[in-house]
Order: sequence, then C-alpha cells, then structure tokens
Amino acid sequence: MTDDDLVPVSVRLGNVVPPEDPEDWTRPLTWVAALGMLAGPLATFAWFVSSPPTDAAHALPATFVVAAALAAGAAATGATQIGIARAWTATLGAGLFAALVVIILGVVMAGERQVGSASPTLAHAFGASVGGLVGAGGAALAAAVTARPYPRFVRFVVALVVGVGVSVVLVAGLMPESAT
Repeated sequence: MTDDDLVPVSVRLGNVVPPEDPEDWTRPLTWVAALGMLAGPLATFAWFVSSPPTDAAHALPATFVVAAALAAGAAATGATQIGIARAWTATLGAGLFAALVVIILGVVMAGERQVGSASPTLAHAFGASVGGLVGAGGAALAAAVTARPYPRFVRFVVALVVGVGVSVVLVAGLMPESAT
C-alpha cells in the first residue's frame, strides 16, 4: 500500500468532494436536536411576551418551567447522539447555547434599565439559566453513562429525569418561592 492509496481519489484528482451532509433536515433526529436547543429560549420568550415577571426576589412557576425546559431540551439533544463523547458534548453544548439565549432574552426584554438591582426579567432569566445549565450538566453525565448500553428512549428518559430534577432543585435554592 502506497501513500497515494491512503488519500481519497477525489483529493488525488484535485476535486475535493464534501462528505455527505450530516445535518440533513429531512431527518427527525435533526429536528429533535434543534428543538432541544431552543426549548428553554422558546419557553422564556413565551413567558416574557405574555406576562413578564414583576418581582425579582422570588421564583415563579415559570422560572421553574424555563429551567426544566432548558435541561429537558439539552437532554433531548444529547439523546440524538451515539457514543459517550458525543452524547456528553451535545448535551452540554445545547445547555450552554440555551442558557446564553435565555440570558440574552432577559436583557433584551428587560424594558427599563434599573440602577442598583437587576430587572425582574434578567433576574429570572439568570436564575433559570443557572438552574437549567447545572441540570444540563447532570443530564450530560447521565447521557454519557447510558450512551452505549441503552436504547435512545431510555437514554433520553434517564437524562431528562436527572436534568429536570437537578434544575428544579437548584432554582429553588437560588430563588426561594414566595411565602404568599
């Protein structure tokens, strides 16, 4: 075997042919991954448009929903991947992306700028992002552990339960619910 045999024919002939498109949008798993990354931001956008928060001190039910949606979306994205490293990185990547977009939405939809304290939208966006991101970290660990031996649905459910559970607990610790 010569060195020329190791190089693909298309490269030897000077015509580089791109590999098959891995992001084929006709495949359902591509849509699952894309919607998984957008679950938290879509929930945040719907919340902030329909009834933005007015109090920054206490967690609202929607804060928990956004954090859970962020972690659940990351778990769904990671479940589309095969292999330990891909499941781990896809879950964390989706969580990081969603958390960043949620915080950006909190800043953009803050309305008035407050001095000395964060606006309610930014405070809730930050709390939900931190909770959801830590939940996505837990989901990534679960996705990596279950990546090889289990079917896709089992991997998703395990990562979902771990991610949502961790995110809800963390939001409750960061922003305690109001007593009223």
